[in-house]
Amino acid sequence: MKVNVISRYTDEFTRERSQDLQRVFRNFDPSLRTQEKAVEYVRALNAAKMDRMFAKPFIGAMDGHLDAVSCMTKNPNHLKGIFSGSMDGDIRLWDIANRRTVCQFPGHQGAVRGLTASADGRILVSCGTDCTVRLWNVPIPTLNSYETSNNSSEPLAVYVWKNAFWAVDHQWDGNLFATAGAQLDIWDHKRSQPVSSFEWGTDSVISVRFNPGEPNILATSASDRSIALYDLRMSSPARKIIMRTKTNSICWNPREPMNFTAANEDGNCYSYDSRKLDKAKCVHRDHVSAVMDIDFSPSGREFVTGSYDRTIRIFPYNGGHSREIYHTKRMQRVFCVRFSCDASYVISGSDDTNLRLWKAKASEQLGVLLPREKRKHEYQEAVKNRYKHLPEVKRIVRHRHLPKPIFKAAALRRTIMDAERRKEERRKAHSARGSISTVPLSRRRIIKEVE
Repeated sequence: MKVNVISRYTDEFTRERSQDLQRVFRNFDPSLRTQEKAVEYVRALNAAKMDRMFAKPFIGAMDGHLDAVSCMTKNPNHLKGIFSGSMDGDIRLWDIANRRTVCQFPGHQGAVRGLTASADGRILVSCGTDCTVRLWNVPIPTLNSYETSNNSSEPLAVYVWKNAFWAVDHQWDGNLFATAGAQLDIWDHKRSQPVSSFEWGTDSVISVRFNPGEPNILATSASDRSIALYDLRMSSPARKIIMRTKTNSICWNPREPMNFTAANEDGNCYSYDSRKLDKAKCVHRDHVSAVMDIDFSPSGREFVTGSYDRTIRIFPYNGGHSREIYHTKRMQRVFCVRFSCDASYVISGSDDTNLRLWKAKASEQLGVLLPREKRKHEYQEAVKNRYKHLPEVKRIVRHRHLPKPIFKAAALRRTIMDAERRKEERRKAHSARGSISTVPLSRRRIIKEVE
């Protein structure tokens, strides 16, 4: 004869302190929980609604510049530091946590078009339309703030050149930096002349970015609508593609260094594999005007774009549409955007002289979370992800309020694209079989590839 004895250990259900929650044991047998899916669906619906209710991404604005903010760069040595340059030649170092100016770098006589910091964060390189490249000593960050003897800094070196500069970028590992202007010039910190120069065509280069994985490879875009790849170990450029519209900015994916995304004048972003440039890996569409700047998250899973249509959008790296759009009534044309070094925040610089600080996740709770709160957020994300394909949850998660001009422009753009698609289908239907081939969108914007 078998006897089942119920045995309970006091330690399993006794609270350690009187403030602790009472432990509850549940039986997860599916036969006992017949309404589990229905209950989870309601939880997912409520989690999606709460997510939209608490979506307040704007944290604050940082004012101080007297003209439009034209460029920005992160301080790789300090999580809270960011540099910004404006059209009147003013360069500032900001403390994001306190939203104040730490140091100013006066000296440029024209617009500052490019900023970059060395890999160790000790040297800042700036260039502008006054035909000069300036090297600056960056204040040393301490635990709470920066150590500065005064509020302004003198340049370590000033290099005068023959033409205006439009962009600058520093190697991820090394002492070289590249400037974009009438040609692509490679500089060393300790030399007043370029180490080497590259030229492909007669049009000026407008953006340049070094590859994060291979320090000798860089990508540029030019005003002749081209995107070119260069290798510093070779005496000539490697490859080039020519698109139908100009590319304003380029950014490499830090986790997949063979891929880069280009911000284009036609309002789209195009992701390419540098080994296969004849077609785009993904086309990211949502902006209704030219995309001015782009920056990848340190995780490489998403990127942020700033546009001439006065909005900021966050895209998944492999998604065709944005997951988030940020806008305010006062924000004007966005010229530069950056992710923070911990991927928690987005910083934008616009035509109205302000830098703005945004949350990367609009409904994220700031501050220290208790373990129980953290588990609650993780559970809500999990149930939302499980039921995201259902119509009601999808509708709530995807809904975003748009300003009226952007809403109308997006509707007009959709109408034009639908008309073009119908026209192409009818032309194909009334032509001889095989005489007209449909070119996919990933190849449609590329005119030719040059090697």
